[in-house]
Amino acid sequence: MPANERALINERALIDAAALRQWEQQAAQAGLDLMARAGAAIAHWLRQHYPPPRRLLFAAGSGNNGGDALIAARLLLADYTVSVWQPQPPVTAAAQAAQGQYLAAGGRLDGTLAALPPAELLIDGLFGAGLNRPLDTGWQAHIVALDALPCPRVALDVPSGLDAWSGCVQGAALPVDHTLALLCHKPGLFTADGRDYSGRVELLTLDCPPALVPAPQGELLAANLAPLRRRHNSNKGSFGSVSIIGGCAGMGGAALLAGRAALALGAGKVRIHSLDARLSLDPLWPELMIAPLGNTSSLAADEVVAIGPGLGQSPQAHRILASVLAHPGALLLDADALNLLAGDSALQQQLRQRPRPAVITPHPAEAARLLGCSTAAVQQDRLAAVRRLAADLGVIAVLKGAGSLLCGPDGYYRLCAAGNAALASAGQGDILSGSIAALLAQGQDETTAAGNAVWLHASAGDRYLADAGGPIGLRASSTLPLMQQLLNQQLASSDHDHPHRKPPF
Repeated sequence: MPANERALINERALIDAAALRQWEQQAAQAGLDLMARAGAAIAHWLRQHYPPPRRLLFAAGSGNNGGDALIAARLLLADYTVSVWQPQPPVTAAAQAAQGQYLAAGGRLDGTLAALPPAELLIDGLFGAGLNRPLDTGWQAHIVALDALPCPRVALDVPSGLDAWSGCVQGAALPVDHTLALLCHKPGLFTADGRDYSGRVELLTLDCPPALVPAPQGELLAANLAPLRRRHNSNKGSFGSVSIIGGCAGMGGAALLAGRAALALGAGKVRIHSLDARLSLDPLWPELMIAPLGNTSSLAADEVVAIGPGLGQSPQAHRILASVLAHPGALLLDADALNLLAGDSALQQQLRQRPRPAVITPHPAEAARLLGCSTAAVQQDRLAAVRRLAADLGVIAVLKGAGSLLCGPDGYYRLCAAGNAALASAGQGDILSGSIAALLAQGQDETTAAGNAVWLHASAGDRYLADAGGPIGLRASSTLPLMQQLLNQQLASSDHDHPHRKPPF
């Protein structure tokens, strides 16, 4: 990978623990003092965002995360009132050296938190990315005591008690206002519990030479919407056709939401094949064509098929799914299509044998059924779960939830850092399915379409949060105008780079 490309990727790159350790070792072999760079970068950031004079409290652990904190504390001694609480002595050579330098500069240490003066800012350097075990009761008590301090908090690399890779709390964790990710982003900051503890995450790359940057195993999701720009010389056939299969008795709303989303996000034509013959018209969206599904041979080869919203798990639904898996075009499976798939190895084999990978969009409970484990197990390691889904089924898997994850069979993943609890309501999954189908119909490949739809959906939730002042009350159907607006605004912004696309007036 070219050095400049590595440097660009590093802004969004996600790597695993083993690759990070190797990166750090190679940096040391190249003569780079990463701890000194981290301490200097932290001190610089604190000066910019919390200028002196202030009373700072550094909580320093016994490992290298504590060493980073001690170096930053030493660099700020002259301009701030600095206190360092270190409940245990340093155990690594680098951290011991950092402690010695801090003391030689006139700094003081205290092992008793209650004895320290009140602080205006807490800097959490207790545990970093190396934490791989639940905290014992003593450390949990320390976390609780720090959490009681009435001041803003900044975490160094990872909030103490949060698993940097899974995003799960290890017994107890310290919620912070800012997290300064050192060298690279850690996936656990953005998924599972991470969003509730990490606050605003900022990356400090430590000016590491691009040649040392390893190839990432994943990346933070970014939108790639510019290819959806439209030519004036186009028609509805230019933007593809979508068929939504679902909507059994009592669940017609799911199919309608998916169909509306497909229209709203730009599909040229959308047809709903309903399992309930009574559903024949959407009076609010009469553009939707609604009819029973005769047989799957009526589906055009280039038609995008999304099956599952309101499908049910009847024998009829099972037969339809088995037939649809042979569809040669783009295919998305959600909701009851996934539940039917979970209990049938023959259907799973059909899915694996498709020449074109399908997209699946499970929530954690659906993922658990597909994997034969508990929902808690999925949430305990969301990244492992989405990778296994993609590899086992040969699909592009989207694991929905806090920090939605997208992964293909090769294991490379994308993590969505946008979104919030406003999207935790019935029907939002149907909106996402229809949105992915719409982008597939407009010619985007499965990974790009799924990623763009996830980003638009999550960002719509963020826009609602900003406008409404909180996450409560967003109905699935109300998400569509927000997504439409975001998409059009993004495309208008990209048009600024293409003057010939501007209106001729």
